[in-house]
Amino acid sequence: MKTVRTVVLTTLLTMMSGAAMSSDIDVKAVWVRGTVTGQKATGAFMEVTSKSGATLVGASSPVAGVTEIHEMKMADGVMQMRAISRLELPAGKPVKLAPGGYHVMLMDLKQALKAGESVPLILTVEGKDKKKETIEVKGEVRDLTAAPMSSEHMKH
Repeated sequence: MKTVRTVVLTTLLTMMSGAAMSSDIDVKAVWVRGTVTGQKATGAFMEVTSKSGATLVGASSPVAGVTEIHEMKMADGVMQMRAISRLELPAGKPVKLAPGGYHVMLMDLKQALKAGESVPLILTVEGKDKKKETIEVKGEVRDLTAAPMSSEHMKH
C-alpha cells in the first residue's frame, strides 16, 4: 500500500509542477509568457535533460496554429531569431529554453493567454536510435512582464 501511495503522490506532484518525464527525457520548469488581446505569438520556456542524449525535433500545442523551436542569438551586433529544425540535448546536460535563447514559439494563437491558465504542449524528441517519442507537458501562463525563474528559485 505504501508503494502505491508513493507512486500516486509522485505522479500528482509531477503533473502539478508542469514537469514530464519519459524513460530518457526530463522536462521541468515549463512556463508560457502571457499575451494581450490580439497578440498572435508568444514563447514557451522550460528545461530539458536527456539521460543518454537526444534531439528535440518538434513541438505542438492546441492553442497555436503554428509551433516552432526557435533560437535567438547576437549576429553582427543585432539580435536575430530564427526557427531551427533540431535542438541537440547532450547526455546528462540540462538545456534551457529561456527568453533571449532557445524557446518554443507559439504563433497564430487562437486566443489570448492569461496568467494562471495552463497551456498543453507536445514535444517531439528523437533518440539516438532515430525513434521519435512525444512528451506531453503543461506550462503555466505567467504575466506578460514576468521574468524567468532564477536557477536558485527553481531548486525550491
